[in-house]
Amino acid sequence: EYEGEYLNGKRNGKGKEYYYYTGDLKFEGEYLNGQRNGKGKEYYYTGDLKFEGEYINDERLNGKGYNINGNNDFIINNGNEKKKK
Repeated sequence: EYEGEYLNGKRNGKGKEYYYYTGDLKFEGEYLNGQRNGKGKEYYYTGDLKFEGEYINDERLNGKGYNINGNNDFIINNGNEKKKK
């Protein structure tokens, strides 16, 4: 499920995705040509933050990832994920 801005039938601008079965927020951020592009946040189905950072062509580019307990678990830099110790 999606709510937000469209251009020529594709997601463009700011928007939000929701989990289909629960209706809880899954992602909020920026889109370009139907893909996640720019700043955004992903959430677990529990509502806890999963990832916060930048996206390009629907892929995580830079940012921080969190485990279900809310601890910073990994960092992504230029598309490369590095697990925190």
